[in-house]
Amino acid sequence: MEDFVYYGELYDLYQGLLTEKQRHYFEDYYFHNLSLGEMAENYNVSRNAIFKQIHITVAKLEEYEEILHLFFKKQKLIDVLQSKQIDDIKKQIEEVL
Repeated sequence: MEDFVYYGELYDLYQGLLTEKQRHYFEDYYFHNLSLGEMAENYNVSRNAIFKQIHITVAKLEEYEEILHLFFKKQKLIDVLQSKQIDDIKKQIEEVL
């Protein structure tokens, strides 16, 4: 379940960098909870083709995060905002930026 949440967050950040087909497959699998068989039938391709595309898409999301660190920065900012001291918040935001 943790992976689904993590990849959903990465998708929110990087979906604009994916192809239309990758977005459709990812959304059907992760958000609409369709099985590989259902997706294969809907798209008229093999289950293996769907599996491979989802795997490629997840790898791309991980690669984008490794390069851009948007998820990491978002998490750091959330941590900073939950801090109680204003000066500490300012210092931590400066470190992130």
